[in-house]
Amino acid sequence: MKVIKFGGSSLASAEQINKVLDIIKQDNSRRIVIVSAPGKRHDNDTKVTDALIEYYNSYITDQSLIEHQNWLIKRYEDIISELKLSQSLLNDISESIRGLSELPKENNPYLFDHFLASGENNNAKLIASFLQKNGLKAKYLHPKDAGIIVKGSSCNAQLLSSSYSKINKIKNETTIQVIPGFFGVTEDDNICTFSRGGSDITGSIVAAGIHADLYENFTDVDGIFVAHPGIVKKPQSIEELSYKEMRELAYAGFSVLHDEALIPAYRGKIPIVIKNTNNPKHPGTKIILEHQNKNLPVVGIASDDKFISINLSKYLMNREVGFGRKVLQILEDLNIRWEHMPTGIDDMSIVIRERELTPIKEREIINRLNRELEVDEVDIIRNLSIIMIVGENMKSHVGVTSKATKAFSDKNINIAMISQGASEVSVLFIINKSEEKKAIQALYDTFFNIKKH
Repeated sequence: MKVIKFGGSSLASAEQINKVLDIIKQDNSRRIVIVSAPGKRHDNDTKVTDALIEYYNSYITDQSLIEHQNWLIKRYEDIISELKLSQSLLNDISESIRGLSELPKENNPYLFDHFLASGENNNAKLIASFLQKNGLKAKYLHPKDAGIIVKGSSCNAQLLSSSYSKINKIKNETTIQVIPGFFGVTEDDNICTFSRGGSDITGSIVAAGIHADLYENFTDVDGIFVAHPGIVKKPQSIEELSYKEMRELAYAGFSVLHDEALIPAYRGKIPIVIKNTNNPKHPGTKIILEHQNKNLPVVGIASDDKFISINLSKYLMNREVGFGRKVLQILEDLNIRWEHMPTGIDDMSIVIRERELTPIKEREIINRLNRELEVDEVDIIRNLSIIMIVGENMKSHVGVTSKATKAFSDKNINIAMISQGASEVSVLFIINKSEEKKAIQALYDTFFNIKKH
């Protein structure tokens, strides 16, 4: 049995949904279908989820709602009309969209979640109806009935461990079950969404719950590339990754799969494959527990920007017991998450995301470091990017980091910091943002462009 998930681009129009039908028909083991809300039909289009956010904002600020409601209803109406589905389906979806404006505003911590989740929920009804019309035994299944019971605050749903036994029961169904992604239901019957892009998480949860043989995640690209195709021209695609490698790449900017979606699949040892709705014959990228190919030291190159480094120095810092803890306590007091912390004997750098550091927090950090820890120097460097080379097999190949630093040196790229964890799954370089693209290309030429090396 396979769990198959389709993203927003795969469900954006009637044309795309017909492709989805063909994919489901090609394999009768694809019996559980997870769907996202309709995505963009073209570059200037609006995602249904984004339109729902605008609808919500107008609702809570007591603005006119007619335009939002009509746009959303028209979006579904266009698809329903082209697919020649029933008027009763459109009536059901229209009533659902308008009904959002009747939800209570006061003492309703999950109001936003109800708005967000309606995109997936209505689309699941539509897809189930379309499959039925085309001769498949299919039914819509609400997450509550699927056993996806969660806890947590708004937009931060966490699955209850007891849910897996409930989810497991749906594998005995003989029909194709269409489940809306992105949200679960709390024990007191509230809609609670996962973080944005959470349909991937739903698919992974259900796959783990039913002990699926495979979780297929269909999107609009031929799997995962070794580097960003917007930076490197026609980069190689990756045939397989380990869960650990995917986690590292997702952290550093690979957005094909939600990083939280890896957890249920990893724990359940469910292989994942990333495939293209527009090119379903392409094998895509498989994410598995252990590599079959042991020859490649580096499987991917990722990057992310908008980082800041807080650099501090104090003579004999290494002899001062608890110094590091005190520094991190200051960050915790200000509710700041840190990402990396390279250290020397008398100096320490704390790398954080730019959004974490407001001007007020910056002044407070500097004041407390000077006042409480009596540091000799403290400065803040902005406009940093992280570049990461990833591969579980790096630890068995000598000279990988040397090749990477030589690639930077040959292109006259200065490395501000280097960081590597004990697992040796990745090596992280911190450089100036202005040199990010040049650095990615240099690493690609070194590890993947054999003609140049």
